[in-house]
Amino acid sequence: MALARNRRRDARVDYWPGFVDALSTLLLAIMFLLSVFVLAQFFLSEEITGKDEVLNRLNSQINELTQLLALEQSNRQDAEDQILSLQASLSGLEDERSRLENMLAAGAGISEAAEDRIGALSETLDEERQISQRALNQVELLNQQILALRRQIAALEDALEVSEQRDRESNAKIADLGKRLNVALAQRVQELNRYRSDFFGRLREILSDRDNIRIVGDRFVFQSEVLFGSGSADLNVAGAQEMAKLASAIIDLQREIPDEINWVLRVDGHTDNIPVSGGRRFADNWELSSARATSVVKFLIGEGVPPRRLVAAGFGEFQPLDDTDSDEARSRNRRIELKLTER
Repeated sequence: MALARNRRRDARVDYWPGFVDALSTLLLAIMFLLSVFVLAQFFLSEEITGKDEVLNRLNSQINELTQLLALEQSNRQDAEDQILSLQASLSGLEDERSRLENMLAAGAGISEAAEDRIGALSETLDEERQISQRALNQVELLNQQILALRRQIAALEDALEVSEQRDRESNAKIADLGKRLNVALAQRVQELNRYRSDFFGRLREILSDRDNIRIVGDRFVFQSEVLFGSGSADLNVAGAQEMAKLASAIIDLQREIPDEINWVLRVDGHTDNIPVSGGRRFADNWELSSARATSVVKFLIGEGVPPRRLVAAGFGEFQPLDDTDSDEARSRNRRIELKLTER
């Protein structure tokens, strides 16, 4: 009766693994693209932040020079006002001296005090002329400084315009690079998914349709009883035969996958939640699961699979397929999983 039920169960077409495989592949592609988008946004943000700092620094320098220019212009205006005042005073003194000189030329009636007054006005007039000349020199210096400041402001404005133009070009390049990267990565994901589907198809053919070898999502699952004895990490005879078939499929697949696709076959070891018995060579389920994954990897290497295409990982009992507390659940959780993925 049990044999008849098994045959009827094998005869049914199980669409669920294929659906799970397609759904997990789609989710993997979406997650990968989202990761790439986040990475591109991060680099774009870093680039924009750097550009903003440069623009802020240039704007700050322009503001400082503008304030300095306004101060220099104010100083120049004060000097010009002082020159006008001196010129008015100088004009008055010259008129006074001319009047006194005319009186002196007239001759009689000019006292010694008047002559002294003329001599003092001449000295004051010379001093006023010297002060006026110094003021004119100061105005000329201020004009030169203002011209230099205007040139600096113009140069900074040109540099700011160049920086903004480079920023716009850089943003355009980053956006274009992100688009091309997304397209390229999406193509790689599609290619790897296609090879993964082909690989799983071949494994179905060469490993036969056995209840203890099945597909779960994007992984090919071997029950531990197929490969190892209880509490052991040494491949048994039946397990070595199955792994030899697997190695042959991997070697054939390697010839077809392009070199630019950096793929690996990850071998994951899992155990049930029953602690390892005392007296055995493994301290806990971590060590047992890691040792079993490593044993499979070493066997595949011995069969000719390149070591750089293999990864071994142990998960102990902490990623069960079935959380229920039953012998059937624990049996399902004791397994070796194979996953074809990118490194």
